[in-house]
Amino acid sequence: MAKLGKRLTDAYKTVNRDNFYSLEEAVTLVKGAAKAKFDETIEIAMNLGIDPRHADQMVRGVVNLPNGTGKTVRVAVFARGAKVDEALAAGADVVGGDDLAEQILAGNINFDRCIASPDMMGVVGKLGKVLGPRGLMPNPKLGTVTPDVAGAVKAAKAGAVEFRAEKTGIVHAGVGKVSFSEEALVQNIRAFVDAITRAKPTGAKGQYLLKVSLSSTMGPGLKLDLTSVSAAAGAAA
Repeated sequence: MAKLGKRLTDAYKTVNRDNFYSLEEAVTLVKGAAKAKFDETIEIAMNLGIDPRHADQMVRGVVNLPNGTGKTVRVAVFARGAKVDEALAAGADVVGGDDLAEQILAGNINFDRCIASPDMMGVVGKLGKVLGPRGLMPNPKLGTVTPDVAGAVKAAKAGAVEFRAEKTGIVHAGVGKVSFSEEALVQNIRAFVDAITRAKPTGAKGQYLLKVSLSSTMGPGLKLDLTSVSAAAGAAA
């Protein structure tokens, strides 16, 4: 723990946490301050002017990051018939029906994303209490309930990121790895921010984007200048 404390202390010396940095400056500084022995995740946190307790102010969706997340995503698919082969060919890690549901109910949840063909929702619907709290329940609005299971699997594997506002109005997600180029990270971050901006709910009044910060898994967080993130973000602020 002492080594971790010293690493963080040294990292904080390289940044000014009171400053608002342009996106490009922040990416450079966050990458430079990441000193862990593993490939840290670059994380974005967005504080939104919403109250998710109201249905018309919930922010939820999915965005395909142009350069992926750098994370290996394990995908489970509920399907039957020919769609089983389609899902496996697309790279699904687990495919099943009632047997897969039994495994999940037994506590065997060895996947990060769950996809289902529409005809399997009778089976999947029984798993709401298990998958729902984990954010794994298939949802048509997120493209995870679809007849095109192969396309959904490929999207998940390629870097599709689901987002959902927490009770405090904060949305956060991993948008790449420290090993990514600065250009790739900037592209991913802009894609994520633009997706959040487009997802502005009808019930949101006043300022929508309040604060945006960027950090690595073990590094300090930096505040971003909203106008530098994207033109859309600057307008929404």
